[in-house]
Amino acid sequence: MAVPKRKTSPSKRGMRRSHDSLIAASFQECPNCGELKRPHHMCLNCGYYNGREVVALEA
Repeated sequence: MAVPKRKTSPSKRGMRRSHDSLIAASFQECPNCGELKRPHHMCLNCGYYNGREVVALEA
């Protein structure tokens, strides 16, 4: 069974974990209705994406 020969230093452990942090989700204002939406996603409030209606939502 593979066993480490030396203890991993805190610096090496931190460098390995440097990419594991969470990032906050970004939002943009929908040009059609003004609600916040994710970039490159359709608006969940009005159903528009890229200036045209892709899903007909009931109000």
